[in-house]
Amino acid sequence: MRLKNLYLSGITFITLLLITVTACRRPDPARLMQGMIWNTTFRITYLSQHNLNDSIMTALNEVGHSLSVFDTTSLVSRVNRAKRAMVVDSAFRTVWREAMATHRASHGRFDPTLSPLITAWGFGPGHQPTTDTLRIDSLLNIVGLTKSHLCGDTLYKDIAELQFNFSALAKGFGCDMAAAVLKRNGVKDFLIEIGGEITAEGNSPRGTSWRVSVDKPVASDEVTHASQLVVNLPTPCGLATSGNYRNFHTTDSGSRFGHTIDPVSGRPCLTDVLSATVIAPTCMQADALATACMTMDSKSAMAMADSLRRPVMLVLADSSVYMSSSFSALVKKEP
Repeated sequence: MRLKNLYLSGITFITLLLITVTACRRPDPARLMQGMIWNTTFRITYLSQHNLNDSIMTALNEVGHSLSVFDTTSLVSRVNRAKRAMVVDSAFRTVWREAMATHRASHGRFDPTLSPLITAWGFGPGHQPTTDTLRIDSLLNIVGLTKSHLCGDTLYKDIAELQFNFSALAKGFGCDMAAAVLKRNGVKDFLIEIGGEITAEGNSPRGTSWRVSVDKPVASDEVTHASQLVVNLPTPCGLATSGNYRNFHTTDSGSRFGHTIDPVSGRPCLTDVLSATVIAPTCMQADALATACMTMDSKSAMAMADSLRRPVMLVLADSSVYMSSSFSALVKKEP
């Protein structure tokens, strides 16, 4: 009888201890970090007992030191100035491999070495658009991702003039690196947005799934935000949108061309796709695939996304919306 009472007392003590521990555990507060980086805005919401802003900023700065073409001392800037071979860091190797994977998936349409052509068409600082066929043809000789090779930690360039601009992946990669910092510190619920590219995991501060608005592609010299629709993110995931409706030139005749360059012709892409939104396991992959979609017609873009099993939404030039079934299933329905 005495043993039984001791057993029951032990259970009661353990039960009370568990209740006390549970009661003392405070819910993680929502923290907001926002600012400017890489000439764009960022906004990060995460639920944690600890302020991790300094650690997040350190990770983002490391990405910039490796991949920012705006920093003349960055690794990518030094690679661009190098004649042939150069040792590169893990960030460079990661985005190079993702770029090559997307290059293959898009049959060469995605290419982060097109900077000379982008500049020639007036999308670099201080340059005016050109229609000089001979100049474009000569520039095509010094671009092409397959003119580079990665062996171990060393990048080799077949031609000294080859230059890399990973802007189509860097923001997505930055989102993923900030997410890695949060996860290492035990954070399970967060949403990271850099220049419109998003990485999310867990739930929002309301305890519901993260919901994000995808901008309607409104042609304007200024940034405007009109919602096309709202998506319930299937976390963990990355989401990215690419389009030509905010970065374009208008000719004297009134025709318009965007900053996405066709790597085959060397000229601005002329397709029926106005914007592309892609969801993928990482924001870096979503970022690259959304850009790749902009180099194709809608049928080819959907075929690529379907082959990779990635949810995609395309807004076409006639304002029609084309969604994969996997993307449509995530769209928030109006009550």
